[in-house]
Amino acid sequence: MIYFKFPFNEGLHTVEETTDKNAVNFYSYNSLHQINFNGNIIKVDVSSLNDLSITNESLTKDATGFIAETKEEYCNTLQQVIEVIKENDLPKLVYSRRKIFTDFNTIDYKASFDNLCQTYPNAFRYLFNDGENAWMGAFSEVLGKFNKTTHEFETMALAGTLPTSEEWTVKEIEEQKPVTTYIQNILKNYSGQIQQSETYDHVSGNIKHLRTDFKTTIKPNDLDSLIQDLHPTPAVCGIPKDFCNENIRKYEKFPREFYAGYIKVETEESILYFVNLRCARLYKDSVHVFVGGGITAQSNPEKEWTETELKSEAILKNLAVS
Repeated sequence: MIYFKFPFNEGLHTVEETTDKNAVNFYSYNSLHQINFNGNIIKVDVSSLNDLSITNESLTKDATGFIAETKEEYCNTLQQVIEVIKENDLPKLVYSRRKIFTDFNTIDYKASFDNLCQTYPNAFRYLFNDGENAWMGAFSEVLGKFNKTTHEFETMALAGTLPTSEEWTVKEIEEQKPVTTYIQNILKNYSGQIQQSETYDHVSGNIKHLRTDFKTTIKPNDLDSLIQDLHPTPAVCGIPKDFCNENIRKYEKFPREFYAGYIKVETEESILYFVNLRCARLYKDSVHVFVGGGITAQSNPEKEWTETELKSEAILKNLAVS
């Protein structure tokens, strides 16, 4: 069972799983795992959420045995990551952690999903339970958007994070630049004509990012390989990709699972790919919130911790707990 809303669209959708047609597919960060909802995407009345089958009773118990990092542990590890960045002259490496929330008796997931939808109207918002996995999330980064008729392809470079009230510093500007360059270079392999926007602010709840948009035309047969080349972008991994992935596995305490992976949604007109960032895995007795940040040589571990705390509020502040 899945419910979702498209960006800037308050229509509630689900997948009527009556055919094998591609509808909504979740890809893990390492692309080794998928959760598929195949069938027809249909619009349903919001009252359908009243029959929501995600309750605390329907979820599995948290048997991971994971214990979240303390602030001290996080900052110590991050200092090691910063040394790796400096020693290897890396533009950026993305480091993430889990925040594990257990301070509740029950959670009203209908109300929580409603809260999330209202807070992030410009995001792809979803809630699903396939019997084994239950996740909820909302994020507005588009990995790709392909028009089946015109073959137009759109994507964005989204990086750098600050509270909406603060001014950009050199750290965030320098963090976003290599993401833009990375996407430019990949698109050049698929098209000779690429339109690129100016870099501008992208507001997401209580924080903002720097964003640059791209638009081009590609061959339909190239779509899958283009997405595979783009993922994981420097916004969720770092540069160079292979070296950063190796160090992510070395330093991160927990597997990312579907965090920082992507969601593919196929409609009659388009194929859409959304980055799965502000998200959480739901258990009967805990909520695992995944948060991370782009680390550069200029990063400050204390500030990076604060940034991840701010990002965790995307889920935690919208949970209807009792």
